[in-house]
Amino acid sequence: MFSVILQDSTHSVEKTADSIHVNQNPIAWDLKWIDDRTLHLIRGHQSLEAEMLSFDRETKTIQIRLGYKTATLQLKDRFDLLLEQMGMNAVGSGLLKNIKAPMPGLILDLKVKSGDAVKKGDVVLILEAMKMENIIKSPGDGVVKEVKVSLKQSVEKNQVLIQF
Repeated sequence: MFSVILQDSTHSVEKTADSIHVNQNPIAWDLKWIDDRTLHLIRGHQSLEAEMLSFDRETKTIQIRLGYKTATLQLKDRFDLLLEQMGMNAVGSGLLKNIKAPMPGLILDLKVKSGDAVKKGDVVLILEAMKMENIIKSPGDGVVKEVKVSLKQSVEKNQVLIQF
């Protein structure tokens, strides 16, 4: 399952081997790929051509031409939805506000302090959970405003660890 955002409207999409459901309703369209970027759609007596104009892997954004109109689609797969549910969805927003604990655990190591500049992917802390060390990385670029935890501190799921 994944979700598609089209013009500020979110739709859940589920694809199985033999069908596609949008918002739990089956799509009764006949789909035929013309090439790797063009799709021919037939619904009832209507025929429409869709073409992918661009695809940005980092933001998971697709720009398509559907008939004579263009539209931008924002895709979220099950992992994006899970991260959003855990409060770690700052990656897509472009503005890094804070990092929250993805699970309950113990702070083993802090790699940043207030005023430090971090880049996307930099390790900011190590969280021990269920006897495993979890490396928490920065989901975007930013400057640390405040570290809200200390070494050996127990934290709860969704607790703010670092503010930007």
